[in-house]
Amino acid sequence: MRSRLDFQPKLVSALKNYSKEKFVADLMAGIIVGIVALPLAIAFGIASGVSPEKGLVTAIIGGFIVSFLGGSNIQIGGPTGAFIVIVYGIIQNFGLEGLAIATVIAGVILILMGFLKLGTVIKFIPYPIVVGFTSGIALTIFTTQMKDLFGLDIEKVPADFISKWIVYFQHIETVDFASALIGIASIVVIVLTPKISKKIPGSLVAIILMTVIVYIMRNYFGVSGIETIGDRFTINASLPEPNTITFDMTTINLLLPSAFTIAMLGAIESLLSATVADGVTGDKHNSNTELIAQGAANIVSPIFGGIPVTGAIARTMTNINNGGRTPVAGIIHAIVLLLILLFLGPLTKHIPMSCLAGVLVIVSYNMSDWRTFRSLMKNPKSDVSVLLVTFFLTVIFDLTIAIEVGLLIAMFLFMKRVAETTQVSVVKNQIDLSDEGEFHHDEEVLSLPKGVEVYEINGPFFFGIANKFDGVMHSIGDKPKLRIIRMRKVPFMDSTGLHNLESFYRLSTAENIQIILSGVNEHVRELLIKSGFDQKIGKENICSNISEAIKKAEEAVKG
Repeated sequence: MRSRLDFQPKLVSALKNYSKEKFVADLMAGIIVGIVALPLAIAFGIASGVSPEKGLVTAIIGGFIVSFLGGSNIQIGGPTGAFIVIVYGIIQNFGLEGLAIATVIAGVILILMGFLKLGTVIKFIPYPIVVGFTSGIALTIFTTQMKDLFGLDIEKVPADFISKWIVYFQHIETVDFASALIGIASIVVIVLTPKISKKIPGSLVAIILMTVIVYIMRNYFGVSGIETIGDRFTINASLPEPNTITFDMTTINLLLPSAFTIAMLGAIESLLSATVADGVTGDKHNSNTELIAQGAANIVSPIFGGIPVTGAIARTMTNINNGGRTPVAGIIHAIVLLLILLFLGPLTKHIPMSCLAGVLVIVSYNMSDWRTFRSLMKNPKSDVSVLLVTFFLTVIFDLTIAIEVGLLIAMFLFMKRVAETTQVSVVKNQIDLSDEGEFHHDEEVLSLPKGVEVYEINGPFFFGIANKFDGVMHSIGDKPKLRIIRMRKVPFMDSTGLHNLESFYRLSTAENIQIILSGVNEHVRELLIKSGFDQKIGKENICSNISEAIKKAEEAVKG
């Protein structure tokens, strides 16, 4: 059962040989990651359109489940910047209840993907797509933070990218210089902190420092223009009660595209994070188990008011750099955040919004990966087109559309490339075996009997190549007595390829032309047997190699 479902949480194997030394290392890493995650969870929660404690709840519950059930030893789960755009859009259109429904559906999709062992397939999503929508999300996040960063007096910011910037420039005279100063100072602190100490997270230093400064300015110098979290939200310093989520088919149908986007985004980001972590530690994660864990986290998180969960690359790398090597570190990180929420939660109301905006500006910069974007622009035109289409659709329209269109373009380009590599050739006189590794006769050249033709398919025989096969067959002027279809280089065949082969056999039989198949591999043979085609053509006419096929053709022609 275990191997069939491919669900093997790393925590189980990690605890078998666990030691005090490993626990101390995991404890230190977990505490540091929890501290690093604090400002990010709050910032991602607010930017997504929910209250700050909802971001913390997501990191606590999601982080715990991902580490408890996940397929990676060092993955840290929680809210990430990638979800800000899609979550904010869902809340605007369907409210918090709609977000909860979409997230649960996404969780179910992720679990199904894990059960169906699609974890390895997700890794093969073209890199230009990943970079395109990641860079697009980064620019979108940067754009959403301008109001808070500069303290602009705007009642309602438009949803779309272009309208946002138009409104920003229209209200440029409403800039609050104190807020802008705090925001820019936060960015400077975050950038400079690693130059002093790489152990201390710059975002935490910025939040503590700017919160103290703003508190003093507001209470002792009468500066009232700087907005804080407490001015916008009421902080509830406790774990929320579980909510009942009501489903109906109308809502499910409306939210399914958004849920699919959350699932795909979560799958890609979590597996990308786990793969990067493997490259650093030399470990190997189980992608299907990881998807199941991510799915479970996204089903449970919204029940407590949380937002979507995925693997967080920055926090995972922090975990690695501070000695975390088992899922225990991720569990400790969740416990640390829970303690902070329960005992220090009320203090978060003093954090200035412009400081959080500064944190997210740095997040968007790091997320943009502009150097990679620039280098991909030198790639073939097909890759550049996928990159740019995904990027501009993400920025100007919608992340859901961007992912769907990007995947469609990538699939069409992939099929085009595969179809271009598959060739169909015709041989009428003799076959040279000297460079093929087929020595079933003493001779290196096999002569074809009169009236026998060999058609060789070199590559996958699927719907993208089936028409090419038909075209070659119909271009042949004369009619032989027997046709050998050589399939030794056909790794797989789909239903369209099978349909074309059956149609070709039917037309040939109507013209009294016999068909023999040669070099059929095991997978293609199974398809022929399941479809019953082996009964139509005759099992004796499916030969293992070309020598056997030509021998049978000689007998058939003479007979």
